[in-house]
Amino acid sequence: MQKELEEARLQVRKEAAIRMKEADAMLQKRQEEQERAFSQRENRVIARENELEQAEVRRAEQSEILDKRTNYIEKRAAEIDARASQLEKDISIYKERLQAVANISPQKAKEELLEEARRECEDEIRQYKNEILGKAEAELDKEAKKMLVACMQRLSSTPQQDATATIVAIPNEEMKGRIIGREGRNIKAFESATGTTLLIDETPDSVLVSSFDPVRREVARIALENLIKDGRIHPTSIEAAVNDADEQVKKSVVGFGEEALRRVRIQRVHPEIVQLLGKLRYRLSYNQNCLDHTVEVAQLCGLVAAELGLDTEIARRTGLFHDIGKSLDADYEGSHATAAANILKRLGEDETIVNAVAAHHDEVAPSSPYAAVLKIADAASAVRPGARAESMDSFIQRVRRLEDIARDIQGVNDAYAIQAGREIRVVVSPDKVDDAAARDLARRLRRRIEDELQYPGTIKITVIRECRYVEQAR
Repeated sequence: MQKELEEARLQVRKEAAIRMKEADAMLQKRQEEQERAFSQRENRVIARENELEQAEVRRAEQSEILDKRTNYIEKRAAEIDARASQLEKDISIYKERLQAVANISPQKAKEELLEEARRECEDEIRQYKNEILGKAEAELDKEAKKMLVACMQRLSSTPQQDATATIVAIPNEEMKGRIIGREGRNIKAFESATGTTLLIDETPDSVLVSSFDPVRREVARIALENLIKDGRIHPTSIEAAVNDADEQVKKSVVGFGEEALRRVRIQRVHPEIVQLLGKLRYRLSYNQNCLDHTVEVAQLCGLVAAELGLDTEIARRTGLFHDIGKSLDADYEGSHATAAANILKRLGEDETIVNAVAAHHDEVAPSSPYAAVLKIADAASAVRPGARAESMDSFIQRVRRLEDIARDIQGVNDAYAIQAGREIRVVVSPDKVDDAAARDLARRLRRRIEDELQYPGTIKITVIRECRYVEQAR
């Protein structure tokens, strides 16, 4: 037992000695790490002190340089002040001597100098002004064209395909004989009652109703379709069918007017205006349907107004109502623009809309930008390709008349209509017509064309005055 206790004590002492050694090694390791960290911190402090010493040296050098520059600037400023003072004295002496030699006052000399400078710079200033104004106008014109093209591309319009004829389908060839009737009495009665012409040829399963009056053509189409559907075709039934079709056409104008309002998204319109809009469905202007034209103008007005930041509803109402005067009868005096404006004013439309409608043919002065928007949209709708059909004979006569009007003015050598009659170029005699007279000639020609010609869209007038001087050196 004593031996075991002795061995246990010995074992405990060995373990304690080992632990002491491990503790001493760990303590030694920690002491070394702390010494290394302290050494690193000491090195960093020394480096920072060196940097601060170098920065102080640089600051002292820069301060010395700045002091030198300040002294130099002050010295130069004193020299400049001295020179300026001397120059003022010299200028005063020279002015006194110049006044004594020229025998004129300083004010008089100043005025003459300014006058001479003005004469020398007048031409350059005028040229510069023209360049600036021309550039501004060109930029505005470019932006306007870009805006208008962007608005027009958003519209989808169908060109006029058939302006004078309507095709009516028939069930079989036997129906053609029944329409003609014995000795042609049925077709004669039909043409007499409707004021149209029926073209019955070898075309299978169809009859052509021809007339330049769209109302009569529509009445004839409805009457003929009803007769074909009923099957009984004789002078008495023809007369009844034509009367029924005429009443049906009169009632349909309200539907056409309401449909136009829906297409343009306009509400709160007087019933009389709706009826006048519907009547435009049966009116043509250069074979362009007036109702389709007004709807297109209204849509284009709304798009342009949106681009310009204007009220789009006012713009659309202006475009839709601008041609309702064409559906009025002869009891209303004045042009269609003036008559339409009077109707709109009487029915309570906004004064801005009334003025724009009255001014879209330059008959009254515009009071708002909506008149200009309407004129642009009206012209764009009228001159687009396929909008207005025109026979070749009437086109040739209009072009010739346009050139004759221009040649009839004194001082004009020749005139040429180009761009399908949308532009005329006038050549004048330079020895008879100066620049001011040429400008006045263009205005007079514009007034004569507006007064004496009927034409779709606009006509551009260009007056050319050219002088050539030739010399030969020998």
